[in-house]
This record gives sequence, structure tokens and C-alpha cells, in this order.
Amino acid sequence: MTEETPGFEEKPDVPSGAAPDDAEPKAASEEGAAPAGDATSTDPGLLAQLDQVRTALGERTADLQRLQAEYQNYRRRVERDRIAVKEIAVANLLTELLPVLDDIGRAREHGELVGGFKSVAESLETVAAKMGLQQFGKEGEPFDPTVHEALMHSYAPDVTETTCVAILQPGYRIGERTIRPARVAVAEPQPGAQTVKGEESPEGDDKESGGPDEG
Repeated sequence: MTEETPGFEEKPDVPSGAAPDDAEPKAASEEGAAPAGDATSTDPGLLAQLDQVRTALGERTADLQRLQAEYQNYRRRVERDRIAVKEIAVANLLTELLPVLDDIGRAREHGELVGGFKSVAESLETVAAKMGLQQFGKEGEPFDPTVHEALMHSYAPDVTETTCVAILQPGYRIGERTIRPARVAVAEPQPGAQTVKGEESPEGDDKESGGPDEG
């Protein structure tokens, strides 16, 4: 049994011909070689490639933004067309129901809207109103050729402009769209009344001015 000598430490084997401190200069040389890589960042070739990559990235980004804008426009166009098709379909359906609504209105005027027929008629009118159908046309309102259709014409001394004096058939609209104009009888001011009024003015002026001098 061998005894270890106190204070004795084993040292790693050192290759022949090399000093133990040779590792430190080698590490230092490796650390010093690192800054040499920074020189490559100023290489014109690498800078040109970097510019090309940036240009390509900008082009792809612009293409993506343009594609997104086109897609949003497409969605809005599809939604607008869908709404337009729905409105046209509803307008066509309600247009076909107008003669029925006219019959209901005439029956109501003659007191024939009674019993079960009255309930069905009112239900139909309610459904038509929910679908956006609006009735228009009243006696006494000014005549508007964009929403009124004049079927009868007369003169009246008590009107100052062309006026709807009778509603022969009510008009209907859906929103801002007129699907049938109101068919009306109109009255215009009496032409003679305007002429007389125009002739009376000069005479009144002569009286106020004292008339022409005599002699």
C-alpha cells in the first residue's frame, strides 16, 4: 500500500516541445480574428444584394396591399349587388300586388271591407308595409310630375298653382324608389283671374299718382 506524499499535485501531461502557456496566445489570436468579419459588411456585393432584397420586399408588400384593396372592393361590390337584387325582387313582387291593394282600397271606400275579408285585407296590407311599401298621394298637395300622373285637368279660382284636387289611384314607393306614380286630377289657376289682376295694377297706380294732368 502506497502512501501519497502530502502537498503533491498531479499536473496534466504537456506535449513535448510545447509550453503550457501556448494555449493563451492561440485563444487571443482567435478573438482577434473576429473583427475581421466586420470588414465583409462593407462588401459592395453584399450591399447590392441587400438592396435587391429590400426592393423585392417593398414590391411584395405593395402587391399585398393592392390585393387586399381589390378584395375589399370586391366584397363591397358583391354586398351592393346582393342588396340591389333583393330590392328588385321585392319591388317586382309588390308591383304584382298593387291591383289587389287597389281593390281593397275601393272596397274600404264603399263599406264592403267587413268580416273575414277585412281581416285578410288588413293582414296583406301589414305584410306589404313591413316589406317597405309606402302609399302616397293626397288631395291639396302641389302637383309634382316626378311622382304624380295627371289623368284629368281643370281650372279653379281658389288655387294659386297646379294642385292635385282628387286622387284617382294612390301611388306607391319603396324607400326612395317610386314603383307607381299617384294618378290624380289636377286644377290650375284661372287664366282670366291672372289677366284681370294684371290689368287692375296699372289703374291702381294711376289713381295713386293722381292720374294724368288735365288741360
